[in-house]
Amino acid sequence: MVTAYIVQSFQLKGRKLVADPPQPKKTAAAAIDLAERLGPSRSGVAAFSQEVDIETDCYDEPRLLFSTGDLPPGFLEG
Repeated sequence: MVTAYIVQSFQLKGRKLVADPPQPKKTAAAAIDLAERLGPSRSGVAAFSQEVDIETDCYDEPRLLFSTGDLPPGFLEG
């Protein structure tokens, strides 16, 4: 298993939150730092980690590390 760290940001287009491309990071600290820096320029940002079993392509539930602003309903919920 490896841990993936992802930053997902959203921009408001009309009344809809639109996802930017996800940005992988090497550490939790790097993901949180990027999310904090993106926060003022985006409608919403989340940094999360997820355990991944590369051999079986199985993903554990994501774990929220940081969020700010508006996120789509149900974001990161299974």
